[in-house]
Amino acid sequence: MSTGPGKYDAVCTMARELTDAQTVLLIVLKGSRGSGFSMQSTAGSDSTAIPGLLREVARQIETGEET
Repeated sequence: MSTGPGKYDAVCTMARELTDAQTVLLIVLKGSRGSGFSMQSTAGSDSTAIPGLLREVARQIETGEET
């Protein structure tokens, strides 16, 4: 994973600050700057849960299950 700001880093920062979240993962499809993603974690947050969460989200999207 790369470090440093990406093309959607400013939007990711806004989401993290507005939600007072420890970790934010922003996925953009066909946005104004193309497709991409940005992830931010505060010091001490546990971002190791992200892969499992993404697998669960993918499963729910594939099965049409609502959360």
